[in-house]
Amino acid sequence: MPTPPRRYFEDIEVGEEYESPGRTVTETDIVLFAGISGDYNIVHTDAEFMKTSIFGERIAHGLLGLAIQAGLLTRAMPQQYATIAFGGLRWKFKAPVKIGDTIRVRARVLSKKETKPDRGVVVLARTVVNQRDEVVQEGETDLVIERHPS
Repeated sequence: MPTPPRRYFEDIEVGEEYESPGRTVTETDIVLFAGISGDYNIVHTDAEFMKTSIFGERIAHGLLGLAIQAGLLTRAMPQQYATIAFGGLRWKFKAPVKIGDTIRVRARVLSKKETKPDRGVVVLARTVVNQRDEVVQEGETDLVIERHPS
């Protein structure tokens, strides 16, 4: 099977923008993420307790939202980057993601820098919004991207 076409470091332009389709966060997502991560904090797992909280209901793990936006970004790009590694993260959790919220990610290429002859780092600003266009998470990620093969 042939390798799908990928965008190399040289192909990516500062200022490019992407927006993903939405994805609804479900109770199943939260339950499965609790199992995978081992994070059974009551804010995610105790519906009765959370009725009396400032949120009024259970909320998704912040890291679940972070993971979902990573997947959503791949759906936003017309062609995948030739990514070698995830190099860094600066992130803020701004508001809760609740069961039934539909989130999407907006991304913009902030900068790029050659780091070695065969690769460079692309910095993406990412904003995660819910169905009301409220920012729930935002930050920057550093992606290590392969350069065109010689």
